[in-house]
Amino acid sequence: MKQLVLAVIAFISFSCTQAQKTAFSKEALSEKLLATDGSQVTFKNILKKYKGKTLVIEVWASWCGDCVKAMPKLKELQANNPDVSYLFISADKTADKWKAGIEKHELNKGDHYMMNDGMKGLFGKAIDLDWIPRYIVVDKTGKIVLYRAIETDFEKINSTLQSLK
Repeated sequence: MKQLVLAVIAFISFSCTQAQKTAFSKEALSEKLLATDGSQVTFKNILKKYKGKTLVIEVWASWCGDCVKAMPKLKELQANNPDVSYLFISADKTADKWKAGIEKHELNKGDHYMMNDGMKGLFGKAIDLDWIPRYIVVDKTGKIVLYRAIETDFEKINSTLQSLK
């Protein structure tokens, strides 16, 4: 019986850590990200731009092999969902490498920002970042409808986008 109780507690604890969030935390919203023009913008103000639009957020880095490998699928997703907005948030360590990565991988459809303190910094922790590329889908009302998707989840991302049409 004791083992069963421990197993249930472990399951509940794990389930809660992987829970689907429907809104960004206050910490995430207040974090500032670096814009391509060199300005600092709070995540809350970045999200305001997408009010009334479906949004796919990709957290990536130019040094990330899985991110680069997923780019053709991302571009296919963009082509199949032209009415969706795309926001790229980089975990690169320097602005030069981030901007070079945008150009090299021809990430022309979407807006770009960079975390100031990398993948394991304050913003990364605030969005429970444990892997990149990471995809988050936000609906037209601003509600998160898919909080944790990775490069192997494109079918799930696409079906989520289709359900929002």
